[in-house]
Amino acid sequence: MQTYKQDLIDARRFIEMHDDFLVVAHVQPDGDAVSSTLAVGWLLSRLGKTFTMINEGPIPPRMTYMQGADRILNMSLTERTRTYSNVICVDCADFQRVGLVSEWMDKESNMLNIDHHPTNNGYGTQTLIKSDAAATAEILYDLLAAFEIGWDRDVAEMLYTGILTDTGGFRYSSTSPKVMQIASHLLELGVNGPDLADSLLEQLTKPQFDVLTMALGTLRMSDDGKVAWVHVTPEHMLQAEASNEDLEGIVNYPRNIQGVEVGVLFKVINDKAVKASMRSAGRVDVAAIAAEFGGGGHVRAAGCRLEGSLEEVTELVLERIRQSL
Repeated sequence: MQTYKQDLIDARRFIEMHDDFLVVAHVQPDGDAVSSTLAVGWLLSRLGKTFTMINEGPIPPRMTYMQGADRILNMSLTERTRTYSNVICVDCADFQRVGLVSEWMDKESNMLNIDHHPTNNGYGTQTLIKSDAAATAEILYDLLAAFEIGWDRDVAEMLYTGILTDTGGFRYSSTSPKVMQIASHLLELGVNGPDLADSLLEQLTKPQFDVLTMALGTLRMSDDGKVAWVHVTPEHMLQAEASNEDLEGIVNYPRNIQGVEVGVLFKVINDKAVKASMRSAGRVDVAAIAAEFGGGGHVRAAGCRLEGSLEEVTELVLERIRQSL
């Protein structure tokens, strides 16, 4: 089996051999997805490569402080005039997660797949996958180091953002000694850690607060107290004037109740579809459960979309969780 070190060498060779890249992350991008997109763009710029950064929709407003964020195209607002033969996908466990941006790619495109999700199926012509990495940004830290180029505060801020958000402020089990060493180096490069933690992890917008309040009003628990769940409906979203970004972190509230092994957020998409986001205390592999329903993620954090009503999906997912306890 090829080593991670060799994968880094091959990824560097892929980037050096090609040009005119399309850089994309998963739909509804989080901190790791946005920062990884920008870090790849920063690298390509330093190497004198031409590239286009894109996402199916907008990036979260709270991520716009990073250098180059305004260069990430919102596909839904951009007319396509061509397709790309060289693609770099970041933080996408499944190729389908790039969404409609796939229409911007040649059918036989050269594709570098950079990701940290254990459920990644190895799509693409070249892969750089490390499932025990805390974030895709951690992998990009190693990749940038392989190029032996000078770093600056801008890229340090990007990488720190991805690691900070995907480790829950360095609280999750993925926070390894290496992660802390990386964070220390990025802080030395000028990153303002406290400010980023405050803006990304502590502050709530009014829509976030409102939709959180509504979600907590739906809280239910299993009889044994090991599973807790909440739901959010389109009506909640409309009333709170909330966006998908405002739902981030809500699933942690049912999970954080003492004695709870699995917390779930059911987000009603419409009358016939519901998204389930799951968080585990460690006893239950929620990535395996999500994979059974066509989703994916990590052992302690995963999600999937199911067809059916809220009641039907809730019953189905909770039953599968109970079987794993």
